[in-house]
Parts: sequence; C-alpha cells; structure tokens
Amino acid sequence: MKTLMEGYARFRKGYWRRHKALFSTLARDGQSPPAMVIACADSRVAPEVIFDCAPGEIFVVRNVSALVPPYAPDTGNHGTSAALEFAVTALKVRSIVVMGHSQCGGIRALMKGPDGGHGDFIESWMAIAHKARQRVCDSPEADGADFDALCFACEHESIRVSLSNLMTFPWIAARVADGSLTLGGMHFNVLSGTLETVA
Repeated sequence: MKTLMEGYARFRKGYWRRHKALFSTLARDGQSPPAMVIACADSRVAPEVIFDCAPGEIFVVRNVSALVPPYAPDTGNHGTSAALEFAVTALKVRSIVVMGHSQCGGIRALMKGPDGGHGDFIESWMAIAHKARQRVCDSPEADGADFDALCFACEHESIRVSLSNLMTFPWIAARVADGSLTLGGMHFNVLSGTLETVA
C-alpha cells in the first residue's frame, strides 16, 4: 500500500498538474474512447503504456489471459461480457482489440492440463481457451516442440478463440456486419517489446 500511495503522490504532483485540463474535460463531457482493448491482468502488460494512450483514449478490460467467453446471457457473473456490452452498445467503440502476450501464466496453466493444481477459479476460466490448447496439441508442429514453444503457439491460438467468441455476441456481429465495428488480435512480446498482429 505504501508504494501505491507514493505513486499517487507523484501522480498528483506531476501527471495530474500537467493534464488537469484533460481530466476536467473528461469529467464534464464523459468518455468516448474509439477503441476497446481486452488484455491480460499480467502486471507486465499495461495497454495504456503499450499503446501510449492518455486517459479517455481506450476502454480497457483486463482478465486472466485476455480471454473472451462466448455469449451466454444468464444469471452468472460475466465481467468481461458486461464490459463488452457497455463498450459496444453505450460507448459505441469502433474497434475491439484482443491483446495476448508472451510468457502468459494462464496459458501455461492451460497447457499443463487439469492436473496442474490451479485453485478454485483458474481452471474453469481457462477452459474458455480449451480449443486453443487442442489445436496446438493436435498440430504437426507439436511433435518434438518444447513446452515454451507450445505455450507461445497457444498464446496466439487463444487470441483467435477470443476473436471467434466475440462474434457470438449478436450486437457485436451486427456491427461488424454493417462495418461500424472492427475486431483485431495482437500479441505483445514482453522481452522484445514487439507487437504482432494475429489474424
């Protein structure tokens, strides 16, 4: 907590003072970000830093492994789906980016399989990306590949699964069809700092 409060003090003395007019405008007019980024909760992968965005420029939701569950309107708790609904139907973002990354702990847990001892929630959450794991394990390149290489491949495949799941949301599919919304996948390499498009 001490570290956080020290950071807040620096923010008030520095960033806040330099950008007070921006915060006043955002407080008065509300937010209208053109893009939404779905990113991993990993502390090394901050979308606002990677895309060099100011407050108000991107709407961000972060979860384990940047996963998008399929459309499932029921009484369950759906934080990512709720964020999507707000971004698309209320804020009317024009693009959604799913951004995975290298050395993802959730993907590594997924690739280890159900006997990895993943606690109360991680295993069921990562089941969203089970198709990604299956594709990687079933590919010819899997023979002889080391664990890190398999995880790297699965990081990419999980982005594709999330992009596919986005299209199960009717109000997303409709906007993609009429051209008012675009979807994209990206993979950030923590070591090299490179950002790769994932189709």
